[in-house]
Amino acid sequence: MAGASSVLSDHSILSRLDRALHRVEGWLALLGGIAVFSLMLLAVVSVGGRNFMNQPLPGYVDWIEQAMPLIAFLGVAYTQRLGGHIRMDILVGQLRGRALWCAEFFSTFLILVLMLLLIWGSWEHFQRSFDFNAPLWSRDSSFDIRLPLWPAKLIVPVAFSVLAARLVLQLWAYARAIRTGSADPVAVPLIEDAATQAQKEAETVSGLEEDGARA
Repeated sequence: MAGASSVLSDHSILSRLDRALHRVEGWLALLGGIAVFSLMLLAVVSVGGRNFMNQPLPGYVDWIEQAMPLIAFLGVAYTQRLGGHIRMDILVGQLRGRALWCAEFFSTFLILVLMLLLIWGSWEHFQRSFDFNAPLWSRDSSFDIRLPLWPAKLIVPVAFSVLAARLVLQLWAYARAIRTGSADPVAVPLIEDAATQAQKEAETVSGLEEDGARA
């Protein structure tokens, strides 16, 4: 399974691309968080309207359907960069050096192939919904308030494309680590052991205590 990780950086082109892409991933993850917060507000409005005015929010389920791709997919590349996805590392966790980077390269390559197939399939799904000549450019819509569905369907290939770009950078980093034999490559998540995690948590708490004392 996934653990806490750190991502190193330097002045190389790879690291600069990693940081630039991470900014994009951060904005997408923020949009996903805003979608979660918006759904919470919609729930309050809908429940409040039902209880106090006997009138729930029209199209509440339709808006949930529109927001779900934002919540489900916009943060996948951000999580991949930080090594936060669930993974079984019982075997891989025992590897070191080039053997570890070869295993990581192979698994990342398989994920990239899968993502390219999903990008192709989700883009085809979007194209079946989108039509410049149709009202609101949409060939299909939600059941209640007739929201066009193509924006939600477009989110999927866009988010997967950002994830594919992240995987390409990680393949580049693993390939460079295999070639150089580096123990600490840049632009990839380095899983931290329990002792390192505990030390960083202690440093964070200590820093907060010092800031509180100064305040």
